[in-house]
Formats: sequence, C-alpha cells, structure tokens
Amino acid sequence: MQYSPLALAFIGDAVYEQLVREKLILRANTSANALHKMAVEKVCAEFQSDAAARLIQDQMLTQQELEVYKRGRNAKGINPPKHSSVAQYRSATGLETLFGFLRLTNRVERIDELFSQIWGSGEDSTVKE
Repeated sequence: MQYSPLALAFIGDAVYEQLVREKLILRANTSANALHKMAVEKVCAEFQSDAAARLIQDQMLTQQELEVYKRGRNAKGINPPKHSSVAQYRSATGLETLFGFLRLTNRVERIDELFSQIWGSGEDSTVKE
C-alpha cells in the first residue's frame, strides 16, 4: 500500500520526536521544562532541514530513501510556520516522511542508524553525558 507523503510525515514526526526525547532523557537528568527546551531545538524545522542536508551530502541515503525524502519535500499542502522558511519546512517534512516510511516498513535498525548520524553531527554541548 502506498501512503501519501504527508501521511508518512505525520507518523514520521512522532517517530523522530520520540527518538529525540528518549536520547535527551537518557543523557540529561534535568527538569521536564529543560528537557522540553532541548527537544524543541532538535525537532524544529531548521534543525531537521540541516539534518536532512547532512544525510544527503554524506550520501547516507539509499536511492529509495532519497526518493521517499523527495516525495515528502515536494508534497503539496505544506504551510510552514512563521519561524522557518518554506525550503526549511519542506526539507524537514521530507525527513519526517522518510522516518515514517522506514517505520511503516519496519526498518527500525535503519531508523536508528540514520538518527545516530543526525544526533552525532548535531551534538549540543549543553547536554551532559
């Protein structure tokens, strides 16, 4: 069954945010408010757009994954929030689409691999080991 890119982005957003929250809670024993602020920095369109660009630049995506990303990035009906550009929001939607696709095709190890690459290249020095 073929899902629409925005349906894949819908589930991919939740998958990605859960990974961020898990990573933060395992690394930072701090207040929920502080955890929320750190999570917002990692789930915003700007960070996700940069993460997608790094994955593409580093040639981390297979041809199929790149096609799924592009389907999400190019989807119609995307309305960016005021704090990010249209290009950033579209790229972030593409990344979420990819995570949704990988989740619905049960490629958990690949999700972990890509997320590790994203997290490792965007480390926040304020998060304590």
